[in-house]
Amino acid sequence: MAKVEQSPVLGHAFNDVLTELHAHVFTGVPGESDPFVLSMLDREYLAFVLACYYQCEHCQRHHERAIDRERRQLGVRDWNWKKELVRTTLFLRTSRSDVSVIEWREWEAAWKSFAQRIHLRHPSLACYIAYAIGIARNDHTLMDLAFNSISGSLDVDAQVKGVIRDIDRVVIFMKAATSKNRTDSVIIRHLKSRGLSAS
Repeated sequence: MAKVEQSPVLGHAFNDVLTELHAHVFTGVPGESDPFVLSMLDREYLAFVLACYYQCEHCQRHHERAIDRERRQLGVRDWNWKKELVRTTLFLRTSRSDVSVIEWREWEAAWKSFAQRIHLRHPSLACYIAYAIGIARNDHTLMDLAFNSISGSLDVDAQVKGVIRDIDRVVIFMKAATSKNRTDSVIIRHLKSRGLSAS
């Protein structure tokens, strides 16, 4: 008996687009993708934080493994990156619109100190993360704050543009990926309640 190919809920074409988008964000598509300015490790750190921010355990596990793999390949200095990036996520959940002027001033001072600590472990990473979360929640104040730091650390305009492009790509991909990975089991449950197959 011939095996019947099962179609995913989103359809093969849509899944293929997501796979290609993943390649454009992380590995590159030869002859098609713009060159990356941020390293693969930078982009994986961003993806992990966004997975924490969006509370997608599937994505957290995937990007944690990818970070460990990249760190081993690069032979980088050891630090408790996971704990520090979770703290970064917690720090950046504060929005200017949710606090008073005096609280915001204290937050900015505390953030600068915290970001410097991360910078000593992995240069500019805290600012990249802040910009990514700013994009993710449409927080212009956070984006402005992070952009000023990113821009101030780079002399070449093309590098600034490339960094922002790389961050934006990771955010757009992760918003799609975390939504899909967080809701797949719910969609499958709903379909099964009607006696329908998810594939």
